[in-house]
Amino acid sequence: MSLRYQINLRILVVSVCVLLLGGSIAIWQARNAVNKEVDSSIKLAVQLIRFAFLQAPDISQAKINEDYWISQINELNQTRYLTIQLKKSSGELIDVVHKKHQPKSQKRPPQWFASLIESQRPQAEYSMANSTGKQLTLIIQANPLDEITEVWEESIRFLGSLLLLTLFTFLAVNLAFNKALKAIGLIVKALKIIETGQYQQKLPDFSIQEYDSIAKAINHMADVLNVSQQENQELAQHSLNIQEEERQRLSQELHDELGQSLTAIKVMAVAAERAQAEESKAGKIEIKQVMNSIVSVCDHLMIVVGSMMHQLHPLILSELGLKATLEDLVNHWAVRNPALSISLNSPDEVDLFEQKISIQVFRIVQECITNSIRHAKASKVVISLAILQESATRSVLRLQVTDDGQGCSLEKLKTGFGLLGMRQRVNSLTGELTIKTLPNEGMSIIAIIPVK
Repeated sequence: MSLRYQINLRILVVSVCVLLLGGSIAIWQARNAVNKEVDSSIKLAVQLIRFAFLQAPDISQAKINEDYWISQINELNQTRYLTIQLKKSSGELIDVVHKKHQPKSQKRPPQWFASLIESQRPQAEYSMANSTGKQLTLIIQANPLDEITEVWEESIRFLGSLLLLTLFTFLAVNLAFNKALKAIGLIVKALKIIETGQYQQKLPDFSIQEYDSIAKAINHMADVLNVSQQENQELAQHSLNIQEEERQRLSQELHDELGQSLTAIKVMAVAAERAQAEESKAGKIEIKQVMNSIVSVCDHLMIVVGSMMHQLHPLILSELGLKATLEDLVNHWAVRNPALSISLNSPDEVDLFEQKISIQVFRIVQECITNSIRHAKASKVVISLAILQESATRSVLRLQVTDDGQGCSLEKLKTGFGLLGMRQRVNSLTGELTIKTLPNEGMSIIAIIPVK
């Protein structure tokens, strides 16, 4: 069900309720007004008749001339809503007042409306005697047709005005909704384009504040996604370049180290075979030298292969755990850089982490130390790991690496692939990475990683 349909339906329901309520109130007020008007007219007519009777020329005031009083009472024909009749002692009824004016509108109201407005027609009787001593009864009865007709016309005008107001409301709401729905259509269209990965799509400014706020939020989201996409593409390209360089370096080392060493072993083995064939004392000495050379070359090969394996994946991480691997890393850098002070604070419980967490933490620490030496020119690096209990069901690893190096502005950090790679590693573990740095005040990298 569309928003336009829902709004129009609600306006229609409310309008019908208002019409019913307004009509009920109008009928109730009209009913009270008609009753009051009729009662007032009857009371006024009775008072006028009594007053005229007291002022009659017949001093006896007990007997009246019938023709005279009919002519006098007929003067009440301007009194609205009344029918006045004279009832003789024989029961004959004589119409005394004949109304000369008709309702302004000749169109009579519907019977159902008249039944709702008109209750019982009240009447009043006034007894008197004529000149011959016969008793006469003056009957005054309400006839509120004029007032009901006026009320009907007023009700028609009121309901017509209310109907026009409802139509105007429908028109105004639909005009406003046409503009709003047009804005919604533009927003939905832009979101569909952004969904395809075209983050350069921008929404225009809207005159409606709420839609303008939504448009600005979507544009900001598109900018963030565009930056993230570019960073991911650059990081992917950088990863491919590193992978290619790593393969090239491994190929070179295999060619230079393993290839040459294996060739040397082969040559020495052939020489030993020839010396053995001669079976001389000098041959025996030469075979011994060859064997020693082969052992030396094999030792060198083992060192080279071990270094290559450590660069690809530290086996100590799988065998001894994260803490021992970090200690080995610290010792490795301490030997290579005696002027650098590296300290490690780590609980034993870090060895219980999953393999994917351990390798990512190791790579983050490895990257931090590399950056501190190559770029920050630090003399001191502090590595701290702590397991924190945030709640009864959630624990986190807090990793902090701090150095006293040169530091830099946060703007420069956005262009570095090392920190971007660390952020991606932390994000892959659903963690958070915070970087604190200022020029000449060192750098502190804090990673919060959920752990089991």
